Amino acid sequence: MDTTLTSICIGSPRFADPDDAALEPAQAWRSLISRVGVAAAASQVGGDFAVALPLDDGSVFIAVDRFAIRTLCWRIEGGSLRFAERADELAAGASLSPQAMYDYLYFHVVPSPRTVFDGVQRLPAAHWGLFKDGRLTPQRYWTPAFKPRREPDFEALRAEFRRLLQDAVARQLDGSTPACYLSGGTDSSTIAGMIGLAAGRPAVAYSIGFAAQGYDEMEYARLAAKHFGCEHREIYFSPEDLVRDIPKVAAWYDQPFGNSSALPAFHCAERARADGITRLLAGDGGDELFGGNSRYATDRLFEPYARIPALIRRGFLEPFFGLGIVSSLPGLRKGSNYIRLANLGMPERGQDYNHVRRIGESTALTRDFVAAIEPADAVRQQRAVWAEAECTDGIDRHLAYDWRYTLAECDLPKVVGTSTMAGVSVGFPMLDDALVDFSMTLPADYKLRGDALRWFFKEALRGFLPDGVITKKKQGFGLPFGVWMVQHDGLRRLSVDAVSSLVARGIVRPEFESQLFDRLLPDHPHYYGTMVWILVMLEHWLRSHAPNWRHPA
Repeated sequence: MDTTLTSICIGSPRFADPDDAALEPAQAWRSLISRVGVAAAASQVGGDFAVALPLDDGSVFIAVDRFAIRTLCWRIEGGSLRFAERADELAAGASLSPQAMYDYLYFHVVPSPRTVFDGVQRLPAAHWGLFKDGRLTPQRYWTPAFKPRREPDFEALRAEFRRLLQDAVARQLDGSTPACYLSGGTDSSTIAGMIGLAAGRPAVAYSIGFAAQGYDEMEYARLAAKHFGCEHREIYFSPEDLVRDIPKVAAWYDQPFGNSSALPAFHCAERARADGITRLLAGDGGDELFGGNSRYATDRLFEPYARIPALIRRGFLEPFFGLGIVSSLPGLRKGSNYIRLANLGMPERGQDYNHVRRIGESTALTRDFVAAIEPADAVRQQRAVWAEAECTDGIDRHLAYDWRYTLAECDLPKVVGTSTMAGVSVGFPMLDDALVDFSMTLPADYKLRGDALRWFFKEALRGFLPDGVITKKKQGFGLPFGVWMVQHDGLRRLSVDAVSSLVARGIVRPEFESQLFDRLLPDHPHYYGTMVWILVMLEHWLRSHAPNWRHPA
């Protein structure tokens, strides 16, 4: 939809007032706004939603849910507001933004509020805005505020947590055949089990496997499916599937999108739709709410350095480990790197392995392209988001940061986009408002206890989840694209062709193309495979949406 005259009211908003809840969505929003005003309205609505609603005074109210599960893009032209769910629906006559393309290469997505189209913006998660007198300035209506309980009672919290989980799953079921994604991790396994309790029957569970050593977790999916009596559908994804699906999945998105899990996620949803499934529940959010990512534990290793007296750090440790001969010795190199990272701080430290930063813009990208962008803007965006949360502990700040960058900008668009493409709706019980609010009351050491990730989550579900799922190490490798590309001729040809096209478009340096395929990729297929992946998806998006575009020399 793209219009200034009608409205957008999508998703499943939950209105607290029973009278509002009984109304058609647009009427419910109008009723709420009339009572509490535009500034407070979105904060009083739960669930997932995107709304763009013309009001009686000629203004337009817009808002999206806490995690931007539903998206809303907007553009002002000739003093009028245009809005749509997708950025490409507003792109007529708009040029492509080199800065947004750089954002894509850096983040693997184009983070809001920017889009790849100049003049078209996307409303960030938990934001609202009012278009009036030709202007629109989005504002936050909800900021994560962590208020840990001072004297937590584990048994009481466990009972509350399990109840909230089951309620959240029940709210996401729609009466159709209960079904879910099942990776074999704690989150998806929990959703599969809770479906059985909430629906009164086992879930139909869909799992993706990869025939590549170190990447396949099907054994854990089987363990969870057997434990909960699920009707288990196993799907193995191959290099041939990638070659077939890359062009159509890249083209489906309204702007370049580089989350490599999108391809297997689409494959999974496509199979479910073929089986007659119309809705899938997903486990996204558990890691980010309850402390399940290994980088949280890694980052805590740097906290002791800040407690060393500054006189010792700056007067002895940093000068000594900064000496060239010291930093080059194998036994002392780790100490030099530790100090470098400790001083780098967050969120910059979290980007130390970022491909663009590691390789260098001037090494990978053409001189003309680099001249048209501001690389430091990516860090500016991250610092602003890092500072937003209200919290006192580092892990909670990490979590809130990931709610924006990992969930709202990357993982949720992956699942929503690919399920929509397959014709299946999707729900995220882990992101239920009550469960999110509950997570913000847990003490920091309930999320990360020593080096034990998501301690409370696992202990609270001990006896419900299979022990093997609880104790398994987090794998996190995802799609084995780089490994397959080294081995599979068809996938390599597709990749070389795509990167060569980006050279011709004036984005990638020809010298870097040769270096990437001839030296870097064979030596480190997983790491540099990701770099190739984001370039391939960019090129295939361009072929669909802007086939004749090239960066001006």
